This record gives sequence, C-alpha cells and structure tokens, in this order.
Amino acid sequence: MNDIIKIFDTTLRDGEQAPGCSMNVQEKIELAKALEKLRVDVIEAGFPASSPGDLESVKTIGGIIKESTVAGLCRALEKDIDAAKEALAHAASPRVHIFLATSPIHMEYKLKMTPDKVLENAVAAVRYAKKFCADVEFSAEDSSRSDLDFVSKVFSEVIKAGATTVNFPDTTGYAMPDEFARMVKYVREHSIGIEKAHFSVHVHNDLGLGVANSLAAIGAGADQVECTVNGIGERAGNASLEEIVMALKVRKDYWKKDTRIDTTQIYPISRLVSKVTGVKVQPNKAIVGENAFAHEAGIHQHGVLANRATYEIMSPESVGITRNEMVLGKHSGRHAFEERLKQLGLPVDPKNLDEIFMQFKILADKKKTVGNRDIESLVLGSSSSSIPVTWKLDRWVTNADASGSSMSAIRLEARDGGLREAVHLGNGCIDAAFSAINNIVGKDVTMEMFELGAISGSSDAQGEAIIKVSYNGKQWNGHGVSTNIVESAIKAYVAAINAMESDQRQGEEKNLG
Repeated sequence: MNDIIKIFDTTLRDGEQAPGCSMNVQEKIELAKALEKLRVDVIEAGFPASSPGDLESVKTIGGIIKESTVAGLCRALEKDIDAAKEALAHAASPRVHIFLATSPIHMEYKLKMTPDKVLENAVAAVRYAKKFCADVEFSAEDSSRSDLDFVSKVFSEVIKAGATTVNFPDTTGYAMPDEFARMVKYVREHSIGIEKAHFSVHVHNDLGLGVANSLAAIGAGADQVECTVNGIGERAGNASLEEIVMALKVRKDYWKKDTRIDTTQIYPISRLVSKVTGVKVQPNKAIVGENAFAHEAGIHQHGVLANRATYEIMSPESVGITRNEMVLGKHSGRHAFEERLKQLGLPVDPKNLDEIFMQFKILADKKKTVGNRDIESLVLGSSSSSIPVTWKLDRWVTNADASGSSMSAIRLEARDGGLREAVHLGNGCIDAAFSAINNIVGKDVTMEMFELGAISGSSDAQGEAIIKVSYNGKQWNGHGVSTNIVESAIKAYVAAINAMESDQRQGEEKNLG
C-alpha cells in the first residue's frame, strides 16, 4: 500500500462535460498549466475520439505539459485508441485511459453485450493500446453496481494484458462509504496480479458522498483518486480535489497518507476554474468558498482573535489565500504590486504586466484600497487571458428613464485598430448595450446566463459579472470587473464575444489548412 496517493484530475474531461462548462483550447491550456503547477499526477486532458476539438486539445496539452502525466480517454474501440495515439504522440508522459461498463444494467441496455464479450473486448483494447503506450489504465464503468467477482476477473485479465492502473468507479454516486470501502477491499483481494498495478477510484457526487467515498476507498487500499477542481462534473459533479487533498493533509495523523499537491495553489486554481467555466463556487463550499475562513458569530471571533486554531483546522495560507495586511492603494509601487501577485499565486505573462499594473492604478484611483479579490479579478479578467482579443471596449454611454426605456451607445476597437460604434434601445441599459454590441459584431448572439455580484462587501466594491452566450448551438463564457456594474457586464459580454470569435477563427484556419 503506497503512502503517496496519486491525484488524477479530470477537470478538463469529466468536469467539462457538466452542462455549461465547455472550454475552448486556450482555456484548457491555461488550466492544464495551472494543474501542472498544482502538481497533480495525471491530467486527463480530454476524450480524443469525441471531437476534432478534443483531439486537438489533448495533442496541444500533451506537447506542453512536462511534469504531469497526460491522459486521453477512450472507449474499448480501436478507432478511439488510434485517436488517443495521435493525440498523445508528443506527450512527455502519456497515458491511455480505456473504459468499458461491467454492471448488468449497462451491459444489457447500453452495450447490449454479454459478460464474456465485455471481458474479451476489455482485454483486446488494453493489448492494442499497449502496442504504443506503456501506461494504460482500464476503468470498469459502473463498478459499484457490478458483480464484484466479475470486476475482479476483468481486472485480473486486463492486468495480465498490460494495464498499469485499474479503476473502480462509482459512476452514479450510488454507494455508501462503508459499503464502497468493502467493495474496494474485496476487489483488491480477488484481482490476480493487483500488486503490479495501481488501484484507482472515480466517484460521483449524486448523493453528496463523492469525497467521503473516495476517502473510504483510500482507507481500503486505493492509491489513486480521480477528482475535479471545485467538484465540477456530470450531474451533481465529481469528488472535489481540494477536499480530498486537504482531508489527507489536515488529518495525516489519521490517514497516514499524503499527495504531491502544492496546496498553496488550490485557491488560485479554484478561482481560475470558476472564471473559465462561468460557474461560481458556493459561499459555504469547503476549502475554497468565500465563507470557508470567515467568522461572524461573536464567540467564534473572540476565539479566533485569541488563537486561530480554536476554530480553524487549517490556515487560509495553506490553500493559497493570502492574509497579508499590507494595504495596496494608489500610492503603492510596482514592486509591492508584483510581490502581492506572487503571494496570491497568480500567473501573469511578463508582457502583460504593464497593462495589469496600469489597470491596478486606475482602480486604485477609484477605490480607497485594493483588496486581494480585486487583484485576482484584475488578473483573471485582463487581456493576460490566453484568448486573443478581437474586440476591445473603447467607450460606452447609457441613458435610462422611469418609463423603462433605455439607450446604450457602445464603441469597440477592432483587431485592425478601427473603431466601430452602435446605438441601440433596449429593455434596460444592459439589454440595450448587449444589442449594440451584437450590431457591431454582426451576429445575433444570445445571452444564456448572467450573474452579477460584488467582489467585496465595501460600498466601493467592484462589480463582477459572469456571462454565458450562445451562437449556432455553441456556448462561451465571459468575465468582467469594474467599479461600475454596467461596465462590468459590458466587459464580460465582450470577453464572451472574443472567446466565440477566437473559436470560429481557429475553425476557419483548420478548414483552410
């Protein structure tokens, strides 16, 4: 039994499958780099056979990531494995991840295959993948509702065929923790050759037990857990990476296990995933929620002031939340600003640092002090994003009256430096502004989701807007911040338009190629 638990992150694959969480190639690259910095052991970059875009994402990420294994998911089909072979050709440490269901309900109604045929296909797929990839993982989909002797038999045979990791998923989040632990223990004990492979679990959160079941599996001998940042994923999501990692770290006395994860990168990557997907983290979310280290009750505040350990079992700093008391304002210099960026673990391309510092100065002129959340939003919402800027907000004006009639005038700067302007009436300032932007870009883009919130609780707080738009059946996210809530919404809409334009331009370039 290993003392180091491998963290297999599937944010870019299973996480992206959650409704509304799709990501473009640039966003996946940005997240993959952050996952590498987080020091996850395996990054499941996508499902290469599912679409040309996914194949391209896995191929690009495989060529960039050097410190983590890059995995591509496949069905037990040669054409899927061939797609993974192409996608992982330049990966420093590639893994082919093959899955095939083993539960009676899946075999009868989805696969329409007998158990013998499932076993035959599983072994054949692993053997085929081993021809070009030494690291092959096999997942018995819906293991927790399968016959355990059958799963043990499948695992025994795929290990004999060359599988280096076998995965026991609770695909529907059906199992109870003690029950899941017994299942893992039984299959480990009855799988021949298990000592030659890693034993993994992949747990969904349908009953809110994803993390509990993952930890129970670790206690029963699993040495790899598959999870996602913020717990995003299909239906109710996956087991949450940050909760599993911190449970092992904070209660190392109990588990006697650890991970390679740099926990100070947890909060920054949580914010990045939220920005990229457009899905906010609930305030009471463990580890990374806004209230995770907040104390309002008087008795709690008194205890924390006397000794933080009275009510905090981990420090904010341990997960990357800086509690630096140095105030940043309009008189702060570049050195202090860059030092705060380092403390917050925010990645900034040096070529974009001048622009971000300028935006900080502009914000500092509007606010008395600039907090950590303000700085995070500046970086995450700036042009330091990997998405190329097609349109840039140059000027905006809105007018409204008590009758409900509103007018917005928007001027955008195009990639070629030209200025385009439009004036539109609408049902409110924001509706009018979005219609004017649609007029400028020449596309009838539809807004699917619009969330507006304050970054801090002060009266001069920045407004943070998260927007999801759709066009021709596809969706894109945008993020914007400003001390003016209308401007934050306009910036978020323009950011979503830029993501759309970038995707479409890449598609056109591929077609020409």
